[in-house]
Amino acid sequence: MKASWNEILLFTAASAICVNGEAYSPPFYPSPWASGQADWAEAHRKAVAFVSKLTLAEKVNLTTGTGCDHFPQILQGLNLAKNYPAGEKIVVLEELGPFQATNNSAFPAGVNVASTWDRRLAYQRGQAMGAEHRDKGVDIQLGPVAETIKGIQDSGVIAVAKHFIGYEQENLRDTISSNIDDKTLHELYLWPFADAVRAGVGSVMCAYNLVNNSYASQNSYLINKLLKDELGFQGFVMSDWSGQHTGVASALAGLDMTMPGDLYTGSGSSFWGSNLTVSVVNGTVPEWRIDDMAIRIMSAFYKVGRDKAQVPVNFDAWTTDEYSYLHYLVSEGYQQVNSYVDVEGNHKELIRKIGSSSIVLLKNVNNALPLTGSEEFTAIIGEDATANPNGPNSCVDRGCDIGTLAMGWGSGTAEFPYLITPEQAIQNTLTKKGRTTNDYGSAANNYDLSSVESLAAKASVALVFANADSGEAYITIDGNAGDRKNLTLWQNGDVVIQAAAANCKNTIVVLHTVGPVVVTDWYDHPNITAILWAGLPGQESGNGLVDVLYGAVSPGGKSPFTWGKDRASYGASIITESSEAIAQEDFSEGIFIDYRWFDKQGEDPIYEFGFGLSYSDFSYSDLNIKTLHASPYVPTAGKTMAAPSFGEVGTYSDYSFPSGLVPVWDYIYSWVTSADPERASGDPDYGLPNSAYLPVDANDGSAQPLNPAGGSPGGNEGLYEALFQVSATIANTGTVLADEVPQLYISLGGPDDPRVVLRGFDRLTIAPGKQTTWTTTITRRDISNWDPISQNWVVSNYPKTVHVGSSSRNLFLNATLPAVQ
Repeated sequence: MKASWNEILLFTAASAICVNGEAYSPPFYPSPWASGQADWAEAHRKAVAFVSKLTLAEKVNLTTGTGCDHFPQILQGLNLAKNYPAGEKIVVLEELGPFQATNNSAFPAGVNVASTWDRRLAYQRGQAMGAEHRDKGVDIQLGPVAETIKGIQDSGVIAVAKHFIGYEQENLRDTISSNIDDKTLHELYLWPFADAVRAGVGSVMCAYNLVNNSYASQNSYLINKLLKDELGFQGFVMSDWSGQHTGVASALAGLDMTMPGDLYTGSGSSFWGSNLTVSVVNGTVPEWRIDDMAIRIMSAFYKVGRDKAQVPVNFDAWTTDEYSYLHYLVSEGYQQVNSYVDVEGNHKELIRKIGSSSIVLLKNVNNALPLTGSEEFTAIIGEDATANPNGPNSCVDRGCDIGTLAMGWGSGTAEFPYLITPEQAIQNTLTKKGRTTNDYGSAANNYDLSSVESLAAKASVALVFANADSGEAYITIDGNAGDRKNLTLWQNGDVVIQAAAANCKNTIVVLHTVGPVVVTDWYDHPNITAILWAGLPGQESGNGLVDVLYGAVSPGGKSPFTWGKDRASYGASIITESSEAIAQEDFSEGIFIDYRWFDKQGEDPIYEFGFGLSYSDFSYSDLNIKTLHASPYVPTAGKTMAAPSFGEVGTYSDYSFPSGLVPVWDYIYSWVTSADPERASGDPDYGLPNSAYLPVDANDGSAQPLNPAGGSPGGNEGLYEALFQVSATIANTGTVLADEVPQLYISLGGPDDPRVVLRGFDRLTIAPGKQTTWTTTITRRDISNWDPISQNWVVSNYPKTVHVGSSSRNLFLNATLPAVQ
């Protein structure tokens, strides 16, 4: 049932819909069917032609994974690999376990791509990762979060935008409701998914959590209304692994693919599979819905050219042995499973480039950096500089914090082909310059402070390394269950830094962290002359670092988050424990996160969002705004076509398990086992279709009204019209070839708006003494607010101001925008 106007009116800017005091997600049915709009037309046409020839069982086969640790069926043949954040996590319609793909790269994390502020590098990283997945035989890369989609798909692999939506913590991820109001949902959390859809992403993965007390994987408001109706998404929606909670309800709510298919590893049963076949035969799920699922999946397949670029799967995710079981979980199908195809190419060069480009220089007193390499004695201090003595892949799914941190932990990690540590790279650099450093020894022990102090006292420069890690919730490290339990450095890092600084007047700190850490106790120590944040740089960690330390590259990274004075500076915290069956996480801060929150609270950060120093200096001047002649915003009107259906459904006997086929144990099949409706699925727990509750309009395949805020991928096309052209002059007034990142912020002017919001940026390389004119545009969406009453975007009457500068707090240029008619 579509939300009534009374329900819509309940969506205020301050709170989510509440029923009986609890956040509530209104229903929205039917699930919109793909139309092949915009650049999906040809792929949609091919998908329709393909799906129209399939039987019901074959359509269901496309939608349902075969179960964890099983190779896919022949028709199913869509192979999934997860990248979250680093490289080849090869999965064949399955996940969880010791992923052991070899001969692949370990890329920098997404947070490093963010800190480059470089769209070209983001694209190139996506393209390289996509190529590696493609050449391993993978069709679908389970990434990125909301970046690098075009790069991945230009390599011929389907990208997956995730997680939809409100998945903001790992703790309690399966039993927490993210309660988000409509305005916040649109102006903050939906924004990157609109960009992903507009970029042509082939798939969107649901979050584990509930949103307004409805699981994301069966939330009809999120999937049907926001994603498929309003954003016009033409690809397919998949569950995260074991993130599906119902069969019929999730199908009607817009889920198109369930992964890995079984209820839990080795269960041999599924919400879908034969249950979905039964549900279509008995009319609980309409035929057009299963057709739409299959068409969406195959549209994404054709859109990226998988019919032309597909190669055979040539590896196994569960073992590095050449011969093993095709169905690893149940030890069936012994054969060659690994061909050891090397897909790395020259990607190490890109990885090193991203590593150096992503480093953020936070402090540099009296040009302490770059180093010359001629320093009398360089001390390397801290465990984070050196290698894990058991090897970089010795901890399953990187589930430890031993040695230097170059990758977070979890099911999306990659196997390092190698890892260049900071210690190695610095030693190599100094050796080439005829210098040496300390025999690392006890200085690698973060708890041997006397050795740290002694070594620092001898040094002309002390390079001190520290880290802070995080990952996925199924691994806990020192009480950190996925999310960090605090914002301090790990392994006694803060104490090590202070011990070194107390004994060396030229102490340089290098941080490998997943996000902000509290540096209040030591960042302004007079002996700490420089601080660098290096994130999670991947396999070329040390090499990328020395490029910046020794001046081959001027640092150009900008912080992708705010560095507060303490944990309380950030406002709302995650929930780490709850006595409720479903923990209630109210997103009461609304759109005010990170720099927006600090601005609203009048809180001075230590280092603001967008901040980063260079080895050169830059000036900003000549802000110019040109009004473009855009068309007025027109809400979309009209109706869709009626839902198309292909073929006849038939009866249970038409989908009987093929005689003579010996089933694989615990494998999920789409065929039924009996003509008796109660026994057809062969599933004693889920055999009966869930027809007790069918939402009103869920089976309605008639033409539906178009969403006024929709009409094209990403939303109403008028949102993306350029209203203004903005230009500014950026000059390199220093002596070094260097990169600068001009940033454009807009003040929307309303009493409930942030002080400024980022709306544009670019990374420019400028020679010393030279200048360049940076030009960008402002779209209608950039200056719009979401109106919960009209359920559309509006440009308010408040005056709007453009700001251009080098960070969210260093805005050198500003001008008032002309009014928009």
